[in-house]
Amino acid sequence: MCLPSCPTYQETKIERNSPRGRISLMKAIAENAMELTPEFAHELYFCLGCLACQSACPVGVDYKTLFEASRQDIEKSKVLNNFFRLTARTLLIKFLFLSPTRLRTFGKLLRLFQKTGLDKWINGFPFLPQKLREMALELPPIAPRFSFELISSHEIPSGNKSLYKVGLLTGCVQDLVFPNINRDTADVLLHNGCEVFCPPRQGCCGSLHAHNGEIETAQQLAKALISAFPVERLDGIITNSAGCGSHLKHFAELFPKGSEWRKKAEKWDQKVYDIHEWLVKIGYSIPKPTSLTIHSIRVTYHDACHLCHGQKIKNEPRKILKSLPNVEFVELKDADNCCGSAGIYNILQPAMAKKLLLKKIERIKETTASVVCTANPGCLLFIQKGLREQALNQQPVHPISLLAHYYRLTNQDSLEVPQSKV
Repeated sequence: MCLPSCPTYQETKIERNSPRGRISLMKAIAENAMELTPEFAHELYFCLGCLACQSACPVGVDYKTLFEASRQDIEKSKVLNNFFRLTARTLLIKFLFLSPTRLRTFGKLLRLFQKTGLDKWINGFPFLPQKLREMALELPPIAPRFSFELISSHEIPSGNKSLYKVGLLTGCVQDLVFPNINRDTADVLLHNGCEVFCPPRQGCCGSLHAHNGEIETAQQLAKALISAFPVERLDGIITNSAGCGSHLKHFAELFPKGSEWRKKAEKWDQKVYDIHEWLVKIGYSIPKPTSLTIHSIRVTYHDACHLCHGQKIKNEPRKILKSLPNVEFVELKDADNCCGSAGIYNILQPAMAKKLLLKKIERIKETTASVVCTANPGCLLFIQKGLREQALNQQPVHPISLLAHYYRLTNQDSLEVPQSKV
């Protein structure tokens, strides 16, 4: 059952590139029948971590836990360490993403770098490593303002009609590249009677670290995030990023059973909701047709892996999209197949990522939709890249940005299509 669901196996037809093959390798190492080698490590990093196999497994094998534990063992063994990898991981994972201040400062410097046009000239610097030049060219445009500049730390619904108190998570990549999605999310929550608490100094959730074997750093970030929110006072803690949400709902697993932080994390986990899940749960307000919504648009939807496989949320985004006035929703074939983004996979494994992206773009083209919705910043960026490379004009948009757009049309606040693209 797992083999047909695995994107890497479907491309290579090699057993070790499948969930079954990888689990066999993990088992052999756990039983000391095989040493932890660079070859094993490369295989585990060739895995997307999309969790499609976990959804397909009839006996419920917890591949996520096995996968993350194996990557943790790999990092402890240091079998993949080299100067470039060690430097990159230290700077990105252990330095930048540990501090929201450092990350935003880096974002501002990167924004300046892009504004001056230096990013277009990067290939003219042969003394820089080729890998670094390629990465610089792929960097998305940094937003002119970040989430804390767009969202107040405490916002109350119009007319002071507060039905719920919720925390809003702004993320790290989302904060630098798509803060408008966070603003849209806040507006949608306010429209639905939610009082919004959005700490300005909240940082990374640690998903990137947990998926890449840095469990202690993931624990540190989880503690900081839990401490940033008044958890006891909130009805829900809302995330709009699929990859983050899949991790945010399982903070308790990071800490030893019976520990104080385990207890705090368990309370946290009980209150974390994906935004689509939350809206359907509370009975969101369906936008009413107006004279501004008479023109129909065709919309399709790509399932972000860690929303459909990691959180088992598939129907809620579709329900919201189908409820929008004059939206013709068309189902995307193989909608829950990975687009190839997979966190930093598209950087580490560009060849395989590109194959998966090309397949996804072909499926999108088949729908003839003008808008492609997906609920993860990495997917938005990668699908936008694929569309741009083929000179296609379909517009990638977060479903909540589209919902916010229709709310604004109802209030005659905006006539513009929401912008989630870069």
